Amino acid sequence: MARVRYGARTEAEIAASRERSSRLPDIWSTGVVAVWETDPDVVAAVLPPPLEPADRPLVRANMSKVDLPGHPLGAGSVAVAARHDGVEGWYPLVMPMTHERALTGGREVFGEPKKLGEVTVERDGLVVRAALARHGIAFVEVRGAVDRELPLPGAVRKTDFYFKFLPSVDGSGFDAEPVLVHCVRNERARRLEHVTGDVVLRESMFDPVADLPVRRLVEITIGERTTDQKGRVVEQVSARALLPYIHQRYDDPLQILDGPPEGSV
Repeated sequence: MARVRYGARTEAEIAASRERSSRLPDIWSTGVVAVWETDPDVVAAVLPPPLEPADRPLVRANMSKVDLPGHPLGAGSVAVAARHDGVEGWYPLVMPMTHERALTGGREVFGEPKKLGEVTVERDGLVVRAALARHGIAFVEVRGAVDRELPLPGAVRKTDFYFKFLPSVDGSGFDAEPVLVHCVRNERARRLEHVTGDVVLRESMFDPVADLPVRRLVEITIGERTTDQKGRVVEQVSARALLPYIHQRYDDPLQILDGPPEGSV
């Protein structure tokens, strides 16, 4: 019988696949990162327990074009600064990706809140524009111009916090207790420049980043970076405490009931 590719893999094939994935080459991306201060009560409102707000109410938007061989990837995220058990890090609220392969691994392995979307990173001379868009709405846009080079930092260690869970079959709660994941990344840069510009947030029912207003712009940079990552489960979390936040993960039609804040435009 001819090989049936949906059939079971042999132990040798599984081992070869595991070994190959553990020796990925450096993959470089060109990305724009914007960081701003928002309202402290807003950051506190979006953090599921046991996460707590960091000392500063920071938001970070990242938009990158990743040089994957044969299949370039647009990848982005919007995250708020958070703390867990003495560890400082970031809690991503949405992570748009431009193709399905990047979604499944991150969501199923780490619990990342990835969704299909559009990621734009453009540069014309010194002029920079970057954006994250879904459902036809560029809900985050960064515009500006490069004004100077920045010194290259050494390797930077960063932690992202994710909740890994599966909604229950009957539509109520979870199939098993959700867990909190610490995903640690070691980031290196080979080029880094400062951008003078602004951040525009647009109203979106499914990606309400406009609820995290820019009170003070901290920094915008554009650079070429590479990272590795390792995740680990640090604890089980309360299903009851997490349940009110799981709409962050999905495009729920009932979000039409979640109107924008009073006074927003």
